Amino acid sequence: MLKSESCFECCIKCLGGIPYASLIATILLYAGVALFCGCGHEALSGTVTILQNYFEVVRGPLDSLDVFTMIDIFKYVIYGVAAAFFVYGILLMVEGFFTTGAIRDLYGDFKITTCGRCVSAWFIMLTYIFMLAWLGVTAFTSLPVFMYFNIWTMCQNITAVEGANLCLDLRQFGIITMGEEKKVCTGSDKFLKMCESNELDLTFHLFICALAGAGAAVIAMVHYLMVLSANWAYVKDACRMQKYEDIKSKEEQELHDIHSTRSKERLNAYT
Repeated sequence: MLKSESCFECCIKCLGGIPYASLIATILLYAGVALFCGCGHEALSGTVTILQNYFEVVRGPLDSLDVFTMIDIFKYVIYGVAAAFFVYGILLMVEGFFTTGAIRDLYGDFKITTCGRCVSAWFIMLTYIFMLAWLGVTAFTSLPVFMYFNIWTMCQNITAVEGANLCLDLRQFGIITMGEEKKVCTGSDKFLKMCESNELDLTFHLFICALAGAGAAVIAMVHYLMVLSANWAYVKDACRMQKYEDIKSKEEQELHDIHSTRSKERLNAYT
């Protein structure tokens, strides 16, 4: 019975030390980054297929900076983003455990140091910068969503645009140079095949998922900012309380020493 109670108390103590706010933010960050990186990578691959099969865009020389080279660069950036934020999420979770332990064990053996407060402030600044970066990524990801939405809408309303003879010119989107002419018109077979293919529909929805992942990462960064700011304020107040308790204990010890000294002096005077 005593053993089961001790195990229960140990479990409660372990659960009480988990930084749930940081855990929720980390799960949201990992989900958003995974959604953005995975769907974004596959959407870029689908874009390459659409450009080659339906717009007949040819990959240039290796030393030239064309749309395919830019897509390859974006893919490598996605790899770096996935690895970097996987590590950053672990660091923020460690900081959450550190701060929670510092607050709960304030009067124990664990002591809050100035270095710990500086680390918390550094994470706040870094998370704020990452939040702004993810806002930019979200805005940038909305551009292909907007372009694919226009194409997808034209395909969904193909009967209404049969007589309009509309054309999709890649020069309008800045994908190719002005000297080239790569376009697909609504009345052509390429346009019909593109609308009937799975690449267009799948790539469009993958970009939507990537946009949702970037938005989730922004929300996670905002959540982290709130958690880090609250933890930093708690640690700061805890440090002040710790200093107050140290000063109070020191004064009580001094008063006790003075009282002991006077008692000895009175005893000596009587004897």
